[in-house]
Amino acid sequence: MKFLFDLFPVILFFSIFKWGEAYPDAAHSLVDHYMSGLVSGGVVTAAQAPILLATAVAILATAVQIGYLLLRRKKVDGMLWITLVIIAFFGGATIYFHNETFIKWKPTVLYWCFATALLVSQTVLKKNLIRTMMQEQIALPDNIWQRVSLAWVAFFCAMGLLNLYVAFNFTTATWVNFKLFGGMGLMFAFVIGQSLFLSKYIKDPQ
Repeated sequence: MKFLFDLFPVILFFSIFKWGEAYPDAAHSLVDHYMSGLVSGGVVTAAQAPILLATAVAILATAVQIGYLLLRRKKVDGMLWITLVIIAFFGGATIYFHNETFIKWKPTVLYWCFATALLVSQTVLKKNLIRTMMQEQIALPDNIWQRVSLAWVAFFCAMGLLNLYVAFNFTTATWVNFKLFGGMGLMFAFVIGQSLFLSKYIKDPQ
């Protein structure tokens, strides 16, 4: 459930964009009616409508996630707050300038924020965030915890670069597909590979 909760804005972004592609006139009408006041110049073309509508929905979905957790009196992870700030900034710029370049940078900036947080915590604060999250399930030597953390840093850095490559070398529709299926697929592959590597350290149930 938490996995689906975390993916909620991405799934909505994908779904709304695909709907906008399938029904461009309806998407353009919605953007023109509800968002024209947020756009520089107040004019949006039908071709721009799907990405602008999807971006607006993703911003609202992320805000709703945080609002839901606050209403349930549950802890809001720091990275979720950072996600909201990043998507509000880059998504807001995309809407205002009606330029999809900004929202295409958002995943890369988010991936690199994750990588930076892990690296700074380990090297400066001397705290391994991966160890904090996983130490109740897995007992590892200190050097292995460091390798696991650095592997995540490398993964997030690579994902950031890959996102930029797809975003600026392929169509927006291809990038939207990659954002959901490619990103999720590569994450699964990385987690499975790391799980196989760490399987011998998993504690046996008592």
